[in-house]
Amino acid sequence: MVLSASNEDTIAAVATPAGQAGIGIIRVSGPEARKIAEKIFRPRNPVDSFQSHRLYLGHLIDPASGSPIDEVLVSYMAAPHTYTREDVVEINSHSGPLLLEQILKILLREGARLAKPGEFTFRAFMNGRVDLTQAEAIIDLISAQSERGLQLASSQIHGRLRAEIGRLRQGAVDILAHIEVAIDFPEEEFSLLHREETAGRVQEDLVDPVSRILSGYGERKLWMEGLKTVIVGRVNAGKSSLLNRLLNEEKAMVTPIPGTTRDVIESLIHLEGLPLRLMDTAGFRKVRGKLEKIGIHRAEQKMEEADLVLLVIDQSRALHAEDLDLLSRVRSKRAVVVLNKIDLPARVNGEALEAGSVGLRRVRISALKGEGLEELRKVIREVITAGIDTTDLGVAPSLRHKEALDRASAHFEKSVSNLREGLPFEIIAADLQEGLEALGEIVGETTHEDVLDRIFSQFCIGK
Repeated sequence: MVLSASNEDTIAAVATPAGQAGIGIIRVSGPEARKIAEKIFRPRNPVDSFQSHRLYLGHLIDPASGSPIDEVLVSYMAAPHTYTREDVVEINSHSGPLLLEQILKILLREGARLAKPGEFTFRAFMNGRVDLTQAEAIIDLISAQSERGLQLASSQIHGRLRAEIGRLRQGAVDILAHIEVAIDFPEEEFSLLHREETAGRVQEDLVDPVSRILSGYGERKLWMEGLKTVIVGRVNAGKSSLLNRLLNEEKAMVTPIPGTTRDVIESLIHLEGLPLRLMDTAGFRKVRGKLEKIGIHRAEQKMEEADLVLLVIDQSRALHAEDLDLLSRVRSKRAVVVLNKIDLPARVNGEALEAGSVGLRRVRISALKGEGLEELRKVIREVITAGIDTTDLGVAPSLRHKEALDRASAHFEKSVSNLREGLPFEIIAADLQEGLEALGEIVGETTHEDVLDRIFSQFCIGK
């Protein structure tokens, strides 16, 4: 799909989800939106012309036959006070796939064309209604997996990340302007630009703030996407029973036969507001057959990719070498050791368990009877949110933002070291410019000509 920057054509699309519902909405945007609406809509109370941002009740007509299609509400919104900053018409009809399709066909026949995916928001961006961070936040708002994810997306839609990037870009331009003057007018007092002072300013105004923004990436992944939470353990440790308990449903088959789970079973749950993508995996043991080997290989892959590991150990059995191996493998990860089957006599070696799980949180439960589940939920939340200020609604960059911020940070850090090592100002200016362009990528702005404007606005060159 290629989106065009041209706004000469008028686009239309169904804006509501597919399926039957009470209301369906068809959106039209572009220079011919109002003209098309006047052709196909007959208001109940005749009007000379549509007034902007008002709803009109009437009938949608098929101009080809003159037949009424549906009783609808039509709103006309005049540019530039619309989502796309173009003339926009929205038709609120009764919903149903065939009805909406028929209305859309009429719109296309009367001069509109079918909008491409994301084209309304693309036009909003091209017309300056939103920047790239706000456009991306609209998707986040729709797909957020938690209440805090919704709050983060809403904050970004309202321009918090854009404001942060704007301050960084302004700081970079200010520093770069001083350096450009020192390059262009070496005989003037600007040549006395203090390197250590400038390096400190780059560190304080650029490197440190970028680092703070980058620290929010992990939080975004947590609240927006949910954490990959993998349940691992030996066969018959009670992994599937734990999954079913956390889900409050029989998602995984539970039998006393070892090795029942052969493939990864995945479900999404919300645990005290935290979205977790729970994955039950095949039990670890000496492989018995090709199918089981594939299951264990997938379990190992999921464990390596996991954001959180729940290692289930059957405390009614003696610790096995496979238990100890799993303990050593998850020690470097975010993990919780779940001691299951506390309704049975304990046979696990306490000293060996203590030594093998140093640094890991441990919770005792009975997945069969539901004992200890509340404590487990509490510990999971504590482990996940450790080091995260859940009261501060900061900015949470996406992967695209993170990659651009990483590049910007590398260039800014390089300029700091180059300043202190006495390298020419031309090299330092190039580093700052590269960092500035990386920041501009985040909001979708070009920054190549910014520096000249800043030089002439801040310095009296003709003095």
